[in-house]
Amino acid sequence: MKLHLADPRGANLITGYGDGYVMINRRRHDQSLVLLPDALVEDWDVPRFEDLTRAHFERILELAPEIVLIGTGRALRFPHPALTQALTHARIGVEAMDTFAACRTYNILMAEGRRVAAALIVEG
Repeated sequence: MKLHLADPRGANLITGYGDGYVMINRRRHDQSLVLLPDALVEDWDVPRFEDLTRAHFERILELAPEIVLIGTGRALRFPHPALTQALTHARIGVEAMDTFAACRTYNILMAEGRRVAAALIVEG
């Protein structure tokens, strides 16, 4: 799916997505990543939902988001609370949704000026 939105002050924008990819600022990414309005972590090594660990979420904490959208792949799944404990203890909101829903929600929150992080599992 292609998304058409205005460029909000040069921030990272999800411009499309589909099975096995996400497009950020019209550049295709074929693997899982973490996206913020001002940052892109391309080496987020999570090929499948089952591979998530505490360390993956602790790494997101270092980026200082106010809310984290976890795109869990093609299906909505909920990570065990022990995995996201570092975020919740830091009073950072955590929302799980399928990756396509996380893409759409990220763009809305980012356009509102929120410091949102989208942790997107891109399944091949």
